[in-house]
Amino acid sequence: MDNVSWSVGYGIPTLGLLISISVFLAGTKLYRHKLPQGSPFTRMGKVVAAAVWKWRLPVPADAKELHELELEEYTRKRKFRMDSTNTMRFLNKAAVKEDNDGERSPAKWSLCTVTQVEETKQIVKLVPLLVTMFVPCTLIAQTNTLFVKQGTTMDRHMGPHFQIPPASLGAFVTLTMLVAIVVVTMATASVIESRRLAYARSHGLDKTGGQLPLTIFVLLPQFVLMGLADAFLVVGKIEFFYDQAPESMKSLGTAMSLTAYGVGNVLSSFLLSVVTRITRERGNAWVTNNLNASNLDYYYAFLTVLAAINFLAFVAFSGRYRYKAESTETIDIVMGVQAEKAKLQGEPLA
Repeated sequence: MDNVSWSVGYGIPTLGLLISISVFLAGTKLYRHKLPQGSPFTRMGKVVAAAVWKWRLPVPADAKELHELELEEYTRKRKFRMDSTNTMRFLNKAAVKEDNDGERSPAKWSLCTVTQVEETKQIVKLVPLLVTMFVPCTLIAQTNTLFVKQGTTMDRHMGPHFQIPPASLGAFVTLTMLVAIVVVTMATASVIESRRLAYARSHGLDKTGGQLPLTIFVLLPQFVLMGLADAFLVVGKIEFFYDQAPESMKSLGTAMSLTAYGVGNVLSSFLLSVVTRITRERGNAWVTNNLNASNLDYYYAFLTVLAAINFLAFVAFSGRYRYKAESTETIDIVMGVQAEKAKLQGEPLA
């Protein structure tokens, strides 16, 4: 993009994307497909609608009086039954049987099973923790935006004839995906930016906006630390949301974990626009086109404080979180059926 053209720079990944899509389509016939079981959003919407519709009905003290299917029904469909809990008790009204249920069949949307109610609760419980993932993903988005822009102001030479593309330092994010925390990363970025700005002002480049005679590898620590932080975040995040999603909504759990990256990128642009507008109105914009005359270190410090607050929120939410529990009876039945089949297959025919 820097040395040839933006068309070539975008064309190469586009070609790679087309190749990957072709490989995906070619292998589709070899995949083991599962029959569609309906949208999880439809089931959750049904639970909320039924609970609101029956908001005046009391929830029975005995959970066995709530509507639920037999264990064999779940076993036949290879699903897990979930027991009723007292958390978000209002949603339990969706499984309350109305007095006239014996006289006529209730509407399909007005009566839900306990399992459907508990699945909805489980997804709702994940939402606060999902929100705490937005800020870390916002900080990770800086590697492709402001970190790269910092690099354009510095000496990128490696030898007399080669210049390092600023965006190529992003490779160190992947190479160093081990373990760290984003608070330390942004604090480090703020310190490095303070040094870069002091160097620019000492050489009078804050007014001209020229390139600093300072090697681009000064930015390497913040790229490396961000790679460490990303690995620490992404592995645990995907595993947690997948594990804690109900058995019938595993794909939704994975989607929730990946949603944080999309929201993080949008939030990154939003915060940058808001902070720039507010600081510009006060006469000292933190981020401008001329980074040598900006106060990007203040912006990084702001993100550090935001990350620290988000960390405290995460600790509070995670401390109150209760892990899901499926019906052990359903699991026992499934294991019993499988053991019986194995026993029959092992017996010789008479």
